[in-house]
Amino acid sequence: MSPSRSDRNFSDYGTAPIKLGNTRRRGTALILVSSLIFMIFAGRLVDLQAIKGSELASAALDQRLRTVFLPAKRGSILDSNGAPLAITVAAKNVTADQTMIAEPGVVAQALSPILGADADILASRLTGERRSIFLAKEVTPQTWEKISALRLPGIFSEDTSRRIYPSGELAANVIGFVGVEGTGLGGYEFAFDERLRGTPGKATFERGPGGRAIPTGASVRVDAQAGVDVELTIDRDIQYVAQKAISEAVESAGAKDGSVVVMDPQSGQILALATAPTFDPNFATQTAERDRNNRPLTSIFEPGSTSKVMTLAAVINEEAATPYTPIKVPEVLRRGDTDFKDSTPNGTLRLTLNGVLAKSSNVGTILAAERIGGKKLSKYLKKFGIGQPTGLKFPGESHGSVPEHEDWSPTSFPTISFGQGLSVNSVQVASVYSTIANDGLRVEPSLVKRFIHADGTSEQPTAPQTTRVVSRDTAIQMRVMLESVVGEGGTATNAKIPGYRVGGKTGTAQVIDARLGGYSDEVVASFVGMAPADNPRLVVGVFISEPQNGRYGGELAAPVFKKVSSYALGALQIPPTGSKAPKLALTFGG
Repeated sequence: MSPSRSDRNFSDYGTAPIKLGNTRRRGTALILVSSLIFMIFAGRLVDLQAIKGSELASAALDQRLRTVFLPAKRGSILDSNGAPLAITVAAKNVTADQTMIAEPGVVAQALSPILGADADILASRLTGERRSIFLAKEVTPQTWEKISALRLPGIFSEDTSRRIYPSGELAANVIGFVGVEGTGLGGYEFAFDERLRGTPGKATFERGPGGRAIPTGASVRVDAQAGVDVELTIDRDIQYVAQKAISEAVESAGAKDGSVVVMDPQSGQILALATAPTFDPNFATQTAERDRNNRPLTSIFEPGSTSKVMTLAAVINEEAATPYTPIKVPEVLRRGDTDFKDSTPNGTLRLTLNGVLAKSSNVGTILAAERIGGKKLSKYLKKFGIGQPTGLKFPGESHGSVPEHEDWSPTSFPTISFGQGLSVNSVQVASVYSTIANDGLRVEPSLVKRFIHADGTSEQPTAPQTTRVVSRDTAIQMRVMLESVVGEGGTATNAKIPGYRVGGKTGTAQVIDARLGGYSDEVVASFVGMAPADNPRLVVGVFISEPQNGRYGGELAAPVFKKVSSYALGALQIPPTGSKAPKLALTFGG
């Protein structure tokens, strides 16, 4: 009898019986796993909320923050009366966040007529992943207002500024100019760049989905500090007259270039420093580099006969001669292996020392200089400032040179005595005459009157150095002799100013041609003078380089002196002294 179904053992089917204890263990494991998963998620939630919540919130805020730099207002450059020569006006840079611009072509079409830019070029600059890219720089606030009114997502502005020169070419070679980044690249814009530019600030603000600032959002601002204003010694009106006069003279003479220096001999202040051709600093990059140079300081030349005032002042100061001392001037004077002559053959002349200056005799000047010797002459030239920095600290200034006495050749002494073999710039020559005008006391030239800080306080520049070069008595005698140059029989009658006593000296200096290794046929025609000669308040130097129509300082430079000086005397309300110039003899022995 086979066993019943109920009697069968599970082993008959090859399967072990299920125990109730296994089911309980599986339930427990499931609970444990679920609890573990819950704890992981809970821990992660706690980590996100309690531990990293502030970090995530900060990161989200960072995504909404925008930082812009606040440019410092560049200091102004002013004339001696506070008139603006270089100023900074508000402007805007237009930028774009490419990631916020869905339709670059549409935005470009909207901006193109306002910015005056090609729409295709704008579209290319609006396409990409850059968070900030320039679309236009230094646009006017009015232009930005038109753009802002369009409310274009992703289009922003940055505060900036634009440098402008209200008077265009006026004193441009002194002022200089700035580059596209607002950095000084020439003149005093370059020399005082660090003081003019100030210290930039910055502003950070929270922006909404459209990129606009949230008024109640997070913001931090550090204000910029404005730059320092620089007030020059230049008088704008005198500068204008000087610039116009030299420009007309250069054009009329067909000259390479020309310069005018106007100085107050008592203070050393330069009232005008003009050159032609010049440039407009509003469009500096569109002009020739040579026209951006400040030639009165950067160009050097041999002074020629204008240098004779130093030689004869040294002779008188050493008591080796007086204005009346007779000097017999031969037509030819041999020194070393060279024959020296005057520019015009006259046979033997019987000149006084005063006549030597009035007639501008090279031979007579050599003979006078030999009374003191080369060593003493060299000392005086240096005391007058030849070969020395002017003190103006102007970028690119050329100091000129005078050889050390030990290096003089047998012909150096005679040539240096009448203005060859040494080099100068125009300001140095004007400073020599200012020394004579100021009773023999040299006051270092200056171009900066003061610095004006943003809070209104003033800072004076370092006081100019003063040097006693010759005695007051020597200077007075030299001034009377210089009047003879302008008087009848002198070389500069064209410099006379009605009602005023005028003294000065002409120069027609040969130009060295480095390629030829000697002098060319070109000259620098010059005249440097003072007025009123008996109590000088003005010194004006005029220098015309390589004229093609005319040649001599008396015919080309003296009329410019007259024009500039006549205006300046009136503008500064300098009256005539009312005295008459004493007449000194030009010749001796009948």
